[in-house]
Amino acid sequence: MDQNRAFGEMPLPLFAPAPDDVGQAPPGGGRSPSYLADHRARLRERFMAGGAAALPDYEMLELVLFRAIPRQDVKPLARRLIEIFGDFNRVVTAPAARLQQVDGVGPAVVTELKIVEAAAQRMARARVMHRPVLSGWQALLDYCHTAMAHGEIEEFRVLFLDRKNILIADEAQARGTVDHVPVYPREVIRRALELNASALILVHNHPSGDPTPSDADISMTARIAQAADSMGITVHDHLIIGKSRELSFRSEGLL
Repeated sequence: MDQNRAFGEMPLPLFAPAPDDVGQAPPGGGRSPSYLADHRARLRERFMAGGAAALPDYEMLELVLFRAIPRQDVKPLARRLIEIFGDFNRVVTAPAARLQQVDGVGPAVVTELKIVEAAAQRMARARVMHRPVLSGWQALLDYCHTAMAHGEIEEFRVLFLDRKNILIADEAQARGTVDHVPVYPREVIRRALELNASALILVHNHPSGDPTPSDADISMTARIAQAADSMGITVHDHLIIGKSRELSFRSEGLL
């Protein structure tokens, strides 16, 4: 049998407890091999004892895949996903369509990966929402990277702040292509007025990984800043999020 096609999914109810690895019948009948249950038990014990730092990316991915494929060895699939996408983060944040192109990945695997992605984004967002942004700048950068660094198309977000620079809303304004996203300054300002925001932080990603701003990025930022200033709204910064670093318009003297 072609090893690349040796994976079969057995989707589970989303919130049901994971089945015991021992005694579960694999496709075709019979019992799960004892070595499989032993391996999963040891991996879980290592994780609980040492946390994520004790495990390489492919083993962290195995833990996620256990629920989606409960009665087969998922190590080859975990290694294959890491090889294709690069690391744990890129696997979890990969688009569903691309994930499903990988042999062994179906709806159950995609669902488990997207749950992890959503949980990570929600936790990062909770560290910045309704809190002073300027005094928690690193948490804000962490959230932006978690939410946007691995996107395969450009997305433009606006963070709306009140008079005390507390983040009151975080909204995606537009999604575009791999190298362009349409942004309308009038819509950004209209939404700021609806929210009674006093300041903005603009954020968008560069799927290429290089956060260097384009001429279009610079001119668009200037138009938004000019429109905001006319309404008494401050644009604190424009962040471009790359794969491993970000660029601040304020720090670069572009704003």
